[in-house]
Amino acid sequence: MTKPSAPPWTPEDSASLYGICGWGAGYFDLNDRGDVTVKVQFPAGEAAVSLMEIVSGIQERGHALPVLLSVENLLDAQIVQLNEAFRSAIARAGYRGSYRGVFPVKVNQQCQVIEEITHFGARYRHGLEAGSKAELILALAALGDGGLLICNGYKDREFIDLGLWAQKLGYSCFFVIESPAELPILLERSRALGIRPLIGARVKVSARVGGLWTETSGDRSSFGLSTAQLVALVDTLKEEGMLDCLQLLHCHLGSQIPHIEDIRGGVREACRFYADLVLEGAPMGYLDLGGGLAVDYMGSRTNHVHSRDYTREDYSNAIVEVAGEILDMQDVPHPHLVTESGRATVAYSSMLLFDILDAMRFEPIDLPSQLPPAVPEQVRRLHELHSRPDGGNLSRDYSEALRCRDTVRDLFRGGQISLRMRSLSENLFLAAARSILARLEEREDVPEDLAQLKASLADIYYGNFSVFQSLPDTCAIGQVFPVMPLHRHTERPDREAIISDLTCDCDGKLDRFIGAHGERPSLPVHPLRDGEDYLMGVFLMGAYQETLGDLHNLFGDTHVVSVRINEDGGFDVMKEISGDSIGDVLSYVEYSPDSLFEDFRNKAEAAVRRGRITVPERQAMLEEFSSNLKGYTYFER
Repeated sequence: MTKPSAPPWTPEDSASLYGICGWGAGYFDLNDRGDVTVKVQFPAGEAAVSLMEIVSGIQERGHALPVLLSVENLLDAQIVQLNEAFRSAIARAGYRGSYRGVFPVKVNQQCQVIEEITHFGARYRHGLEAGSKAELILALAALGDGGLLICNGYKDREFIDLGLWAQKLGYSCFFVIESPAELPILLERSRALGIRPLIGARVKVSARVGGLWTETSGDRSSFGLSTAQLVALVDTLKEEGMLDCLQLLHCHLGSQIPHIEDIRGGVREACRFYADLVLEGAPMGYLDLGGGLAVDYMGSRTNHVHSRDYTREDYSNAIVEVAGEILDMQDVPHPHLVTESGRATVAYSSMLLFDILDAMRFEPIDLPSQLPPAVPEQVRRLHELHSRPDGGNLSRDYSEALRCRDTVRDLFRGGQISLRMRSLSENLFLAAARSILARLEEREDVPEDLAQLKASLADIYYGNFSVFQSLPDTCAIGQVFPVMPLHRHTERPDREAIISDLTCDCDGKLDRFIGAHGERPSLPVHPLRDGEDYLMGVFLMGAYQETLGDLHNLFGDTHVVSVRINEDGGFDVMKEISGDSIGDVLSYVEYSPDSLFEDFRNKAEAAVRRGRITVPERQAMLEEFSSNLKGYTYFER
């Protein structure tokens, strides 16, 4: 009986397989040609542009992959949605304060990102948070009139003087006291310069939140004042006649908080601190709840650490409703609500686009039609397991195949069989494992000991990028980002693969992926075709990744291209920043490219004198060396 053929594969099938309609949040989809598209809402309707078209435009402008692509419209859309969600929540609840959004510069310090946030966010008076002197300088140059400037982190005299002068210039610059040691310096410098500072106090809330960053909240969090230290700060300000300067309370609830009830609990406690500071006589006026708004990387709308069980509207409603309720009970005026949503602001706008260079497949090569004479019994048994048409106990068959393979390896190590016999046995083992997997996929129940068989036989696709440079959180904290091919979604992806990067490091790989039903250990992919590029994208990576990357194997920054989608379905390239050259990254580790070239020139000249090379060969070598110093650190076709 002929087995019925599989129905044609459609983009809708791929959308379901990769979960793009969940994690894409309305920004990403697939078109009828099977390309991933980025979508933007305009007053007249939706515009969708193929990422393959954008890649083509980038390459025509001379930028090879990998490229970090930033879509300005998505950044703008997140700013709008965050501010409008709070505006609606405030109107609905009758809340008597306003919302003031602040972007933490540490989340993404890239110039094109900060410029867009401050330029577009000016309509909402969207502010910035700086945690170092360098970030404060950046913020002062970028921030326009009206936006809050929140100064967190440890502050020395230079940091404080700069912030005080900024206040003199008209910036609403708050110094958030996170350690008792900071207050004396702030008071001394404010007296010396004759400027009364705007002071905030960061207090540790005891409410603990779920997710990957639980240590940023609770009694053992690294930053913030204890309750006793907060009271001491109030007493000191009273003694100094400066209690009127205390106008902001900072309570960082956590980062990437997946559960809405954790947020509600943190806001309740923060409001109690705020209310009692008002009762102590501080004028207050601002309640800064820090970060916490999560990104649904999985698109599952659950309290998984890579997801969230609430919407942006749920988040804003929870903060506004709880704050109004608690403060009304204390008869305390409603403060302006501040949140420092960094991850949720920038995550969607950036994606890493790269090509696949090669693949390693774990499948048999050139199996013989029959076994040679005098093979070990284990090899003969592997051949039988491979040839079994159906039936049998799959778990037992796989265990036996493993034992046979391992025994042959022991025989090889002992010099009892040849290299060719070991090669035959391992080919037969792969054939047996593939046969067992094929039978397994016909069953609904998968034995526990075979659950990882598919992943263990997955291909390795070699991607033209560095995990350590572009996706450091995958190694550092186990972050999982959405990954999928950019094209060919009218074809069934009938291979499974993990993705290895260019670094010679076993940790330089992606082996956890997001699918329709949660995490999976391998990614469905299409087979590579000779002479045809296969392009992949890693999405939702605008937060932290661009600034946390390192120089593992001296792979530098990728090219960065910012685009703006137009209402007519086209796009404009707004900014192009070339990636690091080899000379650039060598200079980062204290080498001088000019000195390296001169050293190599001297060696080539010495080789000419010794007759090893000719003068034309010397010239060709020097040109190649110089060209490489100026070239891209990544693979170039």
